[in-house]
Amino acid sequence: MSNDNEIRPFRLDTPEDLIADLRRRIAATRWPTRELVTDRSQGVQLATIQELARYWMSDYDWRACETRLNSLPQYTTNIDGVEIHFIHVRSQHESALPLIMTHGWPGSVVELLGVVGPLTDPTAHGGTPEDAFHLVLPSLPGYGFSGEPIDLGWDSARMAQAWAKLMDRLGYSRYVAQGGDVGAAVTDAMGRQGPEGLLGIHVNLLAGAIGIKDQLPANSEQERAARDALNLFTMDGFGYFLEQSTRPQTIGYSLLDSPVGLAAWMLDHDTDSYYKISRAFLDGEPAGGLTRDSILDNITLYWLTGTGASSARWYWEFGRFQAAAQAAGQAPPPVAVPVGFTTFPGEIWAAPRSWAEAVYPGIAYFNEAARGGHFAAWEEPELFSAEVRAAFRPLR
Repeated sequence: MSNDNEIRPFRLDTPEDLIADLRRRIAATRWPTRELVTDRSQGVQLATIQELARYWMSDYDWRACETRLNSLPQYTTNIDGVEIHFIHVRSQHESALPLIMTHGWPGSVVELLGVVGPLTDPTAHGGTPEDAFHLVLPSLPGYGFSGEPIDLGWDSARMAQAWAKLMDRLGYSRYVAQGGDVGAAVTDAMGRQGPEGLLGIHVNLLAGAIGIKDQLPANSEQERAARDALNLFTMDGFGYFLEQSTRPQTIGYSLLDSPVGLAAWMLDHDTDSYYKISRAFLDGEPAGGLTRDSILDNITLYWLTGTGASSARWYWEFGRFQAAAQAAGQAPPPVAVPVGFTTFPGEIWAAPRSWAEAVYPGIAYFNEAARGGHFAAWEEPELFSAEVRAAFRPLR
């Protein structure tokens, strides 16, 4: 495929035989025995994943997600040899501020669909025309409907450069960027690169805390709680991170062969999200946008696109970049634009302001949200949208 500047419309049309094959594979699952504990400390619980599989095979309708995606303007364009898929929704308000938002793992553009309306049409969601954004939602390279990189080096910095090219290609001379999870690392890199036209960034995961966790303050009760949560994650919740950052190809064989194996791997991410997802299936109690159907929309997207291995490779790139930087004693360059940060209480580690200031000296916006977790935009789209509006309001 030529490496040109063409932007091509994209429409999803999943062959029926792929959906039938998915159901056959779910039905043929070989189940382990039940865990020997009453919590998630041994992994995804059998009752949760069996109910997910039952619903997936008998009640779930992928076509509804396909219709929802196709109702939005979707495109692809080639950047540095990789076909990039993105949703691009322009607000009816011409003064809207362009915003590129980046999802993470185990997420996709599906986790951001709930904020499309509030951000592009704020007058219908409690905002004013001055709050409007033109919204760009790309699928990360190797994720979803984007192509897989065929060479090394697609780390956060390179993805950040690709996003700057994408915004330039769309004709946006001034814009802002937002991200969580992997998207937070990519957005952080954009802020440190400071491409022409980038006015500011907002993130909702303090990814930079991992590399300096022993240097962060732990004096107040809030700081100690954040330190304990971060230490717990690096000791007990780090399994998926360690495997994907060292052996993404190995786990990829299972993720592309068993849909239930893929689902279990994706659910086993963080404690808060896991129990919310478990309750959605076992008790029928969704946590905001984390409904049974939307959870399966995201997992099914990974299955149908066969991106279990390619999506994990970012972690391998991240691990090697971090190791090289630490060996060389290199600190990241300073952020070149204003930074906004929102702490959500159910995040893996709910970073206090002092931590945000340690990673982002002179931080321009900080707030502690009343609810929400790691998948904040997915779980609490209205609250999340209000945070994005507030963070970027001074930059308009």
